[in-house]
Amino acid sequence: MSAITWVDRFALALIIIGGLNWGLVGLLDFDLVAWLFGGSEMILSRIVYSLVGVGAAWGITLLFRPREERAT
Repeated sequence: MSAITWVDRFALALIIIGGLNWGLVGLLDFDLVAWLFGGSEMILSRIVYSLVGVGAAWGITLLFRPREERAT
């Protein structure tokens, strides 16, 4: 049985944050993470970008996990 753990939820939250940020960059040329943390070269921005990347790497594992079978 495969359950979603807190790590999975955290990774998915990071993936969503990254996706929304990229959507803003693509549609409005606005980088929300850089704006919030003082620019894309600031250490906090780089930490957020790195966490989003690690979350995306973890998200890959979700694709290859066995699905939970429903007992009826």
